[in-house]
Amino acid sequence: MDRYPTVADVTDSARRLVTRIPGAVRLRRIGTSRAGRPLLMLSVGHGPRHVLVVARPHPDEPVGGATALALAERVARGEALTPATDPSLVTWDIVLCLDPDGAALTEGIEEATATTPTLKGYYGTAFRPVAAEQPEWAPIESRHLPESQALFAVVDALRPVLQCSLHSVDAGGSWVQLTRELPGLAAAFGESAAELGIPLQHGTYDALYWDNPSPGIHVLPPPGSGARLAAGAENFDRSTWCAPSRYGAATAIVEVPMWATDLADDRTPHPHPATALRDLSRLVRDGGRQVTAVLDKARGFLPRPEDNALSRVLEWMADDLYDLVADSWTPLAEQSRPALTKADICALDVVARRQPLRAGGLLLRLLARSDDRAAPALHRELDALFTTWATDFAEALRLRWVPVSRQVEHQTRTVLAAADSALKLTAAPR
Repeated sequence: MDRYPTVADVTDSARRLVTRIPGAVRLRRIGTSRAGRPLLMLSVGHGPRHVLVVARPHPDEPVGGATALALAERVARGEALTPATDPSLVTWDIVLCLDPDGAALTEGIEEATATTPTLKGYYGTAFRPVAAEQPEWAPIESRHLPESQALFAVVDALRPVLQCSLHSVDAGGSWVQLTRELPGLAAAFGESAAELGIPLQHGTYDALYWDNPSPGIHVLPPPGSGARLAAGAENFDRSTWCAPSRYGAATAIVEVPMWATDLADDRTPHPHPATALRDLSRLVRDGGRQVTAVLDKARGFLPRPEDNALSRVLEWMADDLYDLVADSWTPLAEQSRPALTKADICALDVVARRQPLRAGGLLLRLLARSDDRAAPALHRELDALFTTWATDFAEALRLRWVPVSRQVEHQTRTVLAAADSALKLTAAPR
């Protein structure tokens, strides 16, 4: 596999698998998206215990569809049998794409990363909705999306021993976020990453204040912990990630990098962390201001946010997101222990550089579609910034592309190891 499959590719492959192995593999519709697209779930095996896998929860993270197919094939073939892959013990239920509407707005991301992957090509096609329109996170914002409700219903019906959410990060290393610790996972995860040449991410913005018992493994702090608010949101327990905890089960969020950097794995203390944090705060604010300046000039002829998902994201980011990101690092700059490492700073560097690139890519797409006379000049102005930011990003972090096949293999191994660990923790089937 040398490229990401589209949602249509994944669906077609799933249907072919059902045809090849009827009965053992089933495909059914579990819901309908806001725009009327089907939410499909592929089930493999007939065991009384269930492992739930959620692919493509974020449309700009395309590896999940490929991993979903790899998991289904591996379980269906019955190779390298373990308790987790024994179809008489476990049923694997794989949601093929949780956000098909968002995936439809991620125009050409598979093609843009197929031959000569570049950050400019990726960000020029990627789309990530506002938080309130992300199925896993919308419940935190008190939004009741049909995609979220469909997933909650599946969790309640199946009571899985484990939920795995398949994510990828644009740049950095690999890590896992857990809603409860899974013994034995860290060793298998680390061995897989080392064998495939993928660095572990030591320190990550996504789990900045989570417990970190093993390299690349982050565990959600317990309820009532002072760090829990910083770990995500005040209402984190409303997320789909936490739904399996009603039944004593864990969720594993498995992240693999598209572009890797060895800085993600550098645990030596950073010589000047406070200075680095100030520089990164300035970087994200300045980039945000530059995109917003172009947006201000174009707002009069762009689609209204209430009518266009890309415009909604741009306005959301322009409102206060850049400052929110930068301000979240203030406590880190003030702390003396534990000392921030080069890997910690690298993780924040990725976040600082990605924000204006995400916004810039969306705005360039809207400008390219506009027939207003001012649009071409604004497009040229922003494209020059966009190109420079993408080039600087790749050079500053010494990024290298991770072949899709390695991304998929590492994510597949990690999910299987998490499932084996979860099965050991659970009682006999109900």
